[in-house]
Amino acid sequence: MPTATDAVARTSDRHPARDATSRSVPRRRRWLGLALAVLALCTAIVLSVAVGSAILPLDMVLRAFTDPDGSVAQITVSVARVDRTILGLLVGAALGGAGALIQALTRNPLADPGILGVNAGAGFAVALAVAFLGVTRISQYLPFALLGAVGAAVVVYAIAGGGRNSPTPLRLTLVGVAFGAVLMGMTQALALIDTETFDRMRFWGAGTLSDRPGGTIAAIAPFVLVGLLLAVVCAHPLNQVALGDDSARAAGVRVGLLRVGVVLAVTLLCGAATAAAGPISFVGLMVPHAVRWFTGPDWRKVIVFSILVAPAFLLSADVLGRLLVWPSELQVGVTTALLGAPVLVALVRRSKAKAL
Repeated sequence: MPTATDAVARTSDRHPARDATSRSVPRRRRWLGLALAVLALCTAIVLSVAVGSAILPLDMVLRAFTDPDGSVAQITVSVARVDRTILGLLVGAALGGAGALIQALTRNPLADPGILGVNAGAGFAVALAVAFLGVTRISQYLPFALLGAVGAAVVVYAIAGGGRNSPTPLRLTLVGVAFGAVLMGMTQALALIDTETFDRMRFWGAGTLSDRPGGTIAAIAPFVLVGLLLAVVCAHPLNQVALGDDSARAAGVRVGLLRVGVVLAVTLLCGAATAAAGPISFVGLMVPHAVRWFTGPDWRKVIVFSILVAPAFLLSADVLGRLLVWPSELQVGVTTALLGAPVLVALVRRSKAKAL
């Protein structure tokens, strides 16, 4: 005679993804979260364009778009601040999407995009280029940072897989953390040996959206868009992998191929974001925690909401950095750490934010 346990097991086999998302939140809360996320993003965009080291009246900001006269003030608004805002949108979306992906892949709610050593690889490649190739301009950092990010991800994946097997989440995490620490130590050693290297990398290494060279947005946009597309494609299978590899394989998911896709997406997103703005912490770690309160554990919604909320957080942090030490600026990498640490502590103390 079939038992209740058998019935539950059969139901789980038939609908593993549904079980993984069974702790969904009420639909009303999801719509409320979506509305708040859109409102926060729109507000952050307006503030990013309107607020800067130069105090400009609101009507002048509006005339920069409706009645441009070619003045320096209006060009500052319509070119410099708009480019900075677009860059913030791209970098924020990349970090938010990468953070959600890496937490799903490693099944670790405290994982962040740097856990695969991608950020450290990008920084090390830039340090090598500055020290040995004489690279001096920010625009020249981009290809080296991307190559370093890709190289680090490939090395971590190969070591974690042992050359024969598909790497497990635990091995990816351990190898990524260890390899990233080695690369960061080597980068710091290069900077200490050569003070000129340190001076050239000082602002880039702190993480910033200001004074990026022309063409930065065009250079990273294709990588970010492809990475986000991969993230959306991987979202549904990640729900099934959340139940365990065996359950995912039983549901027809090719787990090894999925992990390759997720690692590739994280590499593209983190490599492009780091190349353009330097290493920025806490965005990819904190935002998926925050959006989970509105979305529940469904990775399809967590990833989409993270891509929407992370740019709002990054732009808000950038605006705050302009105001805290006005007329100078704090790098956005500093303000995200100042904002992210206490917010993350508050979020992880909430019982509903602990579960994946």
